[in-house]
Amino acid sequence: MELYVVDAFTTVRFSGNQAGVALLGDRPFPEEGLMQALAGELKHSETAFVRRIGDRAFHIRYFTPAGEVDLCGHATIAAFTVLREIGGIETGLYALRTRSGDLEVEAGADSVWMDMAPPRDGQSFSEEEQAELYAACGLGLEDRPEGLEPQAVSTGLLDILLPVKGAALDRAVQNEAEVARLSERCGVVGVHMFCLEGDGAATARCRNFAPLYAIPEEAATGTSNGALTYYLYRRGLASPGGENRFIQGEAMGKPSEILSRLTEADGDVRVRVGGRAVITLRCDLLEP
Repeated sequence: MELYVVDAFTTVRFSGNQAGVALLGDRPFPEEGLMQALAGELKHSETAFVRRIGDRAFHIRYFTPAGEVDLCGHATIAAFTVLREIGGIETGLYALRTRSGDLEVEAGADSVWMDMAPPRDGQSFSEEEQAELYAACGLGLEDRPEGLEPQAVSTGLLDILLPVKGAALDRAVQNEAEVARLSERCGVVGVHMFCLEGDGAATARCRNFAPLYAIPEEAATGTSNGALTYYLYRRGLASPGGENRFIQGEAMGKPSEILSRLTEADGDVRVRVGGRAVITLRCDLLEP
C-alpha cells in the first residue's frame, strides 16, 4: 500500500489541510480495523483509501482518527492530485463512488474539481438553540449578523452553518465538549462558522470545528464550503454560474483557498468544489 501526505487547497507545503492518501490499486479494501488504525496513526483529519474500479472510475472510503465518514472534499482533492502527479490518471472526468453516492471528479492540469452530493437543508434552530450554538463558540447572539441565522445544510456531510460578524470569527473560542455535545444532539459533523467579506477578495472567511470526530479545528473543508455555497444561494447571496472563494485555516496558521461553483438547470441545483494541492510525503506500509 502506497501512502502519501498531501496539503490540500493550497500550493504551499505545510499549509492548507493535510490529508492521508492510501493507494490500493485494484485490490479490495483492507479490513476496517486496519483502515481505522492507519487513519489514527497518520492523525490527519481524514485519510482517503483509494481503489480503482474501472479505467475511469474509483471508489474511495474516508476515515478520520475516530471513525468513517461518508465524504471528504479535501481528501478527494488530495487523492486525485496524487493520482495525476504519479501518472495514474490523465486530465479529464472520472467517476467516483462514495458512501454519499456516485459523483464526478474533474482532474485538471493544476487543480481538481469534484461534485458535491445533492444539496439539502437540515434543521433550523430556535432562538434558544441559536444562543446555545453561539455560546459553545464563546460568542453571543449579538455576534449574529442581521438577516442571517444558523442552519444545518449538507452537500455530502451535514454541518451547522454559523454566520458571525467579522471580528467575531477571530475572537471565537470553542468549548470542544459543548460543540461535540450539540453536534451529536443535532446529528451533524460539526460547526462551520463564517463571515461574509465585502471587499471582493473572497466570498467569506471561515473556521470549522468538528470535535465529535476528533477534529478540534480544520484548516479547509470542501463539503462544508459546498454546503455554504448552497446556503448563500438560497438567500440570494451566491449566483448560479459564478465562482466563489472561501478562505479558511488562518486561525491555525494554515491559510487555505477553497473554490466553488453552483449551477441550476430545470430546478436541479448542483454544487462543485475545487482547489489545488501539493504532495508533501510518500512512504510504503510494510507487511507485518
